[in-house]
Amino acid sequence: MRKMPYVLLAVLAIVLTACSGGDSGSSGTTTAGARSPEGAPGAAPGPTTGATERDCDADYLDQFTTREKLGQLITVGVTGTEDALSVVRDHQVGGIFVGSWTDLSMLSDGGLQQVAEAAKVPLMVTTDEEGGRVSRLGSLIGTAPSARVTAETMTPDEYYTATLERARAMKDLGITVDFAPDIDVSAQPDDSVIGDRSYSDDPAVVTEYADAYIRAMNEVGLGTVLKHFPGHGSGTGDSHTGAVQVPPLAELSDKDLVPFRELIDTGSAVMVGHLDVPGLTTAGVPASISPEVMNLLREGTGYGAAPFDGVIFTDDLSGMAAITDRMSIEQAVEATLVAGADNALWISTDAVGSVLDQLEDAVATGRLSMDRVDASVLRMADYKGVPRPC
Repeated sequence: MRKMPYVLLAVLAIVLTACSGGDSGSSGTTTAGARSPEGAPGAAPGPTTGATERDCDADYLDQFTTREKLGQLITVGVTGTEDALSVVRDHQVGGIFVGSWTDLSMLSDGGLQQVAEAAKVPLMVTTDEEGGRVSRLGSLIGTAPSARVTAETMTPDEYYTATLERARAMKDLGITVDFAPDIDVSAQPDDSVIGDRSYSDDPAVVTEYADAYIRAMNEVGLGTVLKHFPGHGSGTGDSHTGAVQVPPLAELSDKDLVPFRELIDTGSAVMVGHLDVPGLTTAGVPASISPEVMNLLREGTGYGAAPFDGVIFTDDLSGMAAITDRMSIEQAVEATLVAGADNALWISTDAVGSVLDQLEDAVATGRLSMDRVDASVLRMADYKGVPRPC
């Protein structure tokens, strides 16, 4: 059988309720990542007698058109229920992102259930909830201190316990993936781009506190995402406003990449930043669209880590000048998938149709191979805990 990641996402509680009383044949309410009462990770059903892993993978992939497969490799920010419903129903995107601009009533008034029911396979409902100044759900689940304050005022065990409580509250709202923890190693001032989002300028401290966070999220059944590979903590600037250069790979390996190396096998996905890395990335090609960076992450040998076969997300491709000054959103999404990422993230739904048009053309002309698309669709299914049909 395909090796499943450590964390399998919990099914949305609202969707589970709908499944128990509704049509069991509805594809939009598939149970994903169901967990035992004790919280141990669930597992997809094994193949039936005579079936092979390849058979199960093929059956799963066959339910999608090429355009729908490509949609599974997209996560987009939504403004509310109607926006989310439209993009899921019309394009079968793999995930939606709940941001500071999102009408949060969709998480409490049944809107999210409607959206989930429009999806062929379980939908990722993602957000940024790091604590401190990066908090999308503070008005609903309360606030939490920044990573830096946390490491200065709490033990890892206390942090684990506090994170459990917040993870349960997020799960109750229907969130399935949190784009956290930020494992950048940084001594930058608190209000800089990373700053107090970093636990510490000591890689060991970053690793210890991030591990506590991941374990708590895993216990509840939420997906986690390590960011920003290969390390934003020593960057020269802010990728929201322009190009950012970080130290060469050899220097990153001794500091910035240590938490990634130590946490790469926790079941978390990884978010790649828009970072220029001397000696690794090509001039003008940031990490998020760099085949060399994707290979470094996949193989692990270049920084002493285990190989990584989990999901690779991009950082936001539409709201950061490190990307938008160089290319359109359509070009950026194609470039990152060609480079080897599994899921392209951006913060609005406006360009989804034109992005998918470009990706279909990329597949048709051979710029993006169908084998790579299929591999990413299957990684996304594994990360979401989607059972194979056999």
